[in-house]
Amino acid sequence: MDGRSGAAAPAAATGRFFPAHDREEPGHRPSGHDPHGHDGAPITRIITEVAATFPGERISLGEMAEAFGERAFGLLILLLCLPSLLPGMASVFGLPMLILGVQMGMGRTRPALPRFLARQTVKRTDLLRLASASTRGLSFVERFVRPRPGWFIQPAGERLVGWLTVLSAVMLILPGPGTNGPPAFGTIIMALGVVEQDSRVTGWGVAATAAGCLFALGVLAALCWFGLQAVGLLF
Repeated sequence: MDGRSGAAAPAAATGRFFPAHDREEPGHRPSGHDPHGHDGAPITRIITEVAATFPGERISLGEMAEAFGERAFGLLILLLCLPSLLPGMASVFGLPMLILGVQMGMGRTRPALPRFLARQTVKRTDLLRLASASTRGLSFVERFVRPRPGWFIQPAGERLVGWLTVLSAVMLILPGPGTNGPPAFGTIIMALGVVEQDSRVTGWGVAATAAGCLFALGVLAALCWFGLQAVGLLF
């Protein structure tokens, strides 16, 4: 982590994540684009630029929170939720997501990470690999993402995103077959919309997260009911 604080300062000073993207003209390909054609995919671009901001082998969540300021909530939730789509990984990231969601729901503009969470690091190479894998599953959403004003990126809308993130995190923590993917998928879309300041995509994510959490709650309720019925038959 040595020597990275200087690299983070320019990113924090912009007030937005990636101002160069906001200035793109239609059809313009940014310098350093991915020769494989993924440079226009928002998640790939976001994670690639995060990795470029921190030249070290590993990046801590605390460094990202400090560097990206008021947009750090969306970025950190996005990065924590992407691995939750993988089997067996959801519960690991559920608690950090819950902490961030509570802070966002309470109206904080910047995350205040507990020390144990701020110290957590990820490999730059793992970030880039995760970006490539996630883009394949979210390409149909990513093609519509662009900055759009609206209610869902206003303070009240971002509070709603925060509390839905809390509910999604609880679903990730609780065990249940097939209950992780739907809430995580919706939360990723919400977080992507917040990062890119796209109210429409954030709204899609809100609807998808709510539906995913209802599905997960239904599965868990069904499991509890069948469990009680089984106990009744035994006794």
